[in-house]
Amino acid sequence: MFLNISKPPNFVDLMIEQSKKILVTGGASGIGAAICRRMSDRDSHFLVHTRANKAGLEKTIRDIERNGGRGNAEFADLAVKGEARLLIQRAIDVLGGLDVLVANAGYALKTPITEISDEDFETAHVTIARSFFELATAAVPHLEKSNCGRIVGISAFGPHVWRTKVTPFAATAAAKASMEITAKALALQLAPSGITVNLIAPGFVRKDQKAHVAISPEILNKLVAEVPMGRVAEPEEIASAVAFCASSEASYITGQVIHVNGGLV
Repeated sequence: MFLNISKPPNFVDLMIEQSKKILVTGGASGIGAAICRRMSDRDSHFLVHTRANKAGLEKTIRDIERNGGRGNAEFADLAVKGEARLLIQRAIDVLGGLDVLVANAGYALKTPITEISDEDFETAHVTIARSFFELATAAVPHLEKSNCGRIVGISAFGPHVWRTKVTPFAATAAAKASMEITAKALALQLAPSGITVNLIAPGFVRKDQKAHVAISPEILNKLVAEVPMGRVAEPEEIASAVAFCASSEASYITGQVIHVNGGLV
């Protein structure tokens, strides 16, 4: 007896995928910029967001164009209520639709939990968890019109790895945990439509050169010593996982947190 296996909703063969309309938040540097480079080609059109990094954003747009794609820039403070929803509308206006939402904007706070102010704790949550909720829920009606709707968020190792020698980033980890639960709820609800929702949880990632000013070689070596593979990740390694989740090759993967962390368990 043979089963009649049909293709899932919104499935498009990898070789015939149409041009992609992509929104990337936090795309001016680091992981976000690497995502734009990795996913840009002649069939891609990006709206790339940053809060204030104008120089970095301009470089990312140039990299997209160098790869044959098209790129537009947008500035917004996603910690301000409603700005994330406005960003989605801006993406629709500029791109003419939306196929892929990559939520990468973050907020890293190393302060020990007993020393975090109410304001900083709230800032972490509105920048990470609430902005993801606003972005994703506002994007859904537009992703439903796509033939390959994807939501990919950048989480972190923080909600999963707790060691005395690893900086916990407590407020950030709490906000990322909330983001992960929101993603799972979305994945469950959107699964029948073929829209997938997944998160990438990086470990320690090499930062842009300027970002290393506050990290001494000694501290960096201590961090690397905690990673079983003995090194930090390159931003491009995180970007490759995002590109996979955004492709039709990942059409049967949803509601997952994919760890790209060199073996941190």
